[in-house]
Amino acid sequence: MDKLFGKYSLEEVQIKDLSLAQNISLKSIVIPHTFGRYSKKSLGKTQINVIERLANKLMRGGTGEKTSGKVIRTHGRMQGKKMKALKVVEEALDIVAESAKENPVQTLIRALENAAPREDVTRVSHGGVSYQIAVDVSATRRLDMALRNIALAALMGAFNKPKSLGQALADEIISTSKGDMQASYAMKKRDETERMARSAR
Repeated sequence: MDKLFGKYSLEEVQIKDLSLAQNISLKSIVIPHTFGRYSKKSLGKTQINVIERLANKLMRGGTGEKTSGKVIRTHGRMQGKKMKALKVVEEALDIVAESAKENPVQTLIRALENAAPREDVTRVSHGGVSYQIAVDVSATRRLDMALRNIALAALMGAFNKPKSLGQALADEIISTSKGDMQASYAMKKRDETERMARSAR
């Protein structure tokens, strides 16, 4: 049986959120790298291991816009560097395993379930007037938003700070999996999205 990074079993990981379960891939794989094999296929991302998708979200040039009052630009330090991103994810999973004393992939899945918003807003134009309405979020978008917010929280947590990116990612995964509203950026973003949707109903 192939173990993730030769350490963690993916067979025993359970997903309680049934809508996310259809989109989270937990294929047994040692190095989660598909070399863009599914990029041209419809809904191909659902075939990609969730660990690889998290690494893909880390490969970005910062926030590019004001997030929590600051703009973060990493000047492409992670863009295109897949193996570097995978090493960061492996370091984070090692820290999570040591801290949570359980399979870190299970902790990550719990964090994704907690960080995935159920409602969002979309802009509708009617007779030259634009307004926002609340919409239910599809399972694929819920997972995308959760992964993006966790990765973004890690980048912000490590930017211009002595903390490493792996440590920042591990801290965010642990706090989100516990449902810690104070420490988890991803959960704050989920609540903000759902609050906007409630007010747009």
